[in-house]
Amino acid sequence: MPQGFRSGYSSYTNWRTMSMSTHSSKANQRRVAFATVIGTTVEWYDFFIYATAAGLVFAQLFFEPAGSSIGLLLSFASVGISFLFRPLGAFLAGHYGDKIGRRAMLVLTLILMGVATTLIGFLPTYATAGIIAPVMLLLLRILQGISAGGEWGGAVLMAVEHAPSDRRGRAGAFPQLGVPLGLLLASGVTALMTGVVSPGAAFLEWGWRVPFLLSIVLVAVGYFVRRAVDESPVFQEIAAAKKQPKTPIVQLFRRHGLLVIIAALIFAGNNAAGYMATGGFIPSYATSPAVGHGRTDVLVAVAYGSAVWLAFTYLAGYLSDRIGRKSTYFIGFGAQLLACFPLFWLINTGSLAMLYLALTIFTVGLGLAYGPQAALYSEMFPASVRFSGVSISYALGAILGGAFAPTIATALVQATGGTEAVSLYLVGMTLISLVAVSLVRDRSGIDLSIRNQAEQEVGALVFDRRTADVPNELIRTN
Repeated sequence: MPQGFRSGYSSYTNWRTMSMSTHSSKANQRRVAFATVIGTTVEWYDFFIYATAAGLVFAQLFFEPAGSSIGLLLSFASVGISFLFRPLGAFLAGHYGDKIGRRAMLVLTLILMGVATTLIGFLPTYATAGIIAPVMLLLLRILQGISAGGEWGGAVLMAVEHAPSDRRGRAGAFPQLGVPLGLLLASGVTALMTGVVSPGAAFLEWGWRVPFLLSIVLVAVGYFVRRAVDESPVFQEIAAAKKQPKTPIVQLFRRHGLLVIIAALIFAGNNAAGYMATGGFIPSYATSPAVGHGRTDVLVAVAYGSAVWLAFTYLAGYLSDRIGRKSTYFIGFGAQLLACFPLFWLINTGSLAMLYLALTIFTVGLGLAYGPQAALYSEMFPASVRFSGVSISYALGAILGGAFAPTIATALVQATGGTEAVSLYLVGMTLISLVAVSLVRDRSGIDLSIRNQAEQEVGALVFDRRTADVPNELIRTN
């Protein structure tokens, strides 16, 4: 055990010397990277297609009797309700992911998301089915939420646990790329429908269904790609040693409950900001009479913003391997803070060029504060409960951050008549996450294998001065 660890974790570099973690061959790492990015892109395409449609047409199709203003609030609330069920997905996937493996959960969550999304494309509207239409919509959205809650943890652990210790940031960035890629794909397909295939009234009549129905094709591709990769070497080691925990979630909260809360708060600020675009608020606001852009113009602009987000997400993963996870987060949250007010100042000009500029400066910070998350989370939790830890932290952070961010933003605009309150809301959420990330210790390079369980159990928070010399009963896995 390094001397720096015994003396109170005095140096960040001591963590980087612990690089003897189990990892797979380079060829398999490439297959895993491809499988995780393809799978998460499909998952988040499904998730964002719903959010895009909620901002553009669901108020008219499913909530019309409530009126335009309340209908839009209900439409955005339906986006948020799925987040309340993401912890359920995280609990289920975390429990079984820590017991039977990462890969099985990845395949199952992908299928569940694809089936729910495709069925939305077949739903009747309120005009033809009455109240049963929004009820069925909400039920399918809940299934999407359960799937999304279990997806992320498995994808990032497959990527990070297969990677060598000095490339975890870059490896972990690949499943992170699925979010901007999913948004890019969702915005692009919807823009194609609104601008070329089914413009105007045709999109409201039938065109909105096509992006949902396309999900079944994407899921089939993702399914075969994910089936082809090997199980995580860390979990293979756990299974070989028969050290799967009987009750991983109970153990997680008994030993690391505070760590889960802090990890969730780290994500909350980035997720709240991200859902300004991905949750449909910016597309809805930019096409409202207050700004006046056309649907297709805004969707293409959001697709462009997704590309910028993607580039800076990968850059952040690379940077986190060079300068550390926390330093990258500080840069990202700083950039995000600086963009909160200019975002709406530029959008409110009504200029399409300014909308592009607004999304550019906004998504730079989003990417820089999102890219290091997979590696940071994976290095925070011990091997035996890692799937549960990263999944539940992510799901809770999404509830605190993005779940009702579009609804809150819409209500603030309706109540104040302006966007200044929305910017203040984003500033507040970002500051909370900035404080939270300052409370965790950068453990880049720590050995992630089950052999190092004792060391992983302690020291994740800056005020935790315990060493790995702990009683054996603390590190039992059953």
